[in-house]
Amino acid sequence: MRILVSAVVLSCFFSLPCSAQTILKSEPLMLAPYEVAFVKDASCPSGKVLKVTGAIRGLHRRKACVPMPGEQASLAAATP
Repeated sequence: MRILVSAVVLSCFFSLPCSAQTILKSEPLMLAPYEVAFVKDASCPSGKVLKVTGAIRGLHRRKACVPMPGEQASLAAATP
């Protein structure tokens, strides 16, 4: 019985999506195509981070300032 319970707990632990994104201090030199990295950069306004998306050879990376992951407004918080 203990083995069954521990197997269920471990499977739930590994199946949960990662809710926290790592925010880097500088842009990584190597980035796989379509891989996303969040960078705390001075070029973005306060409360936003630079989202860098890797590209295939010969194309430039895509960069955009986006709200910090995890700080997005939800409808539950907005309702009185």
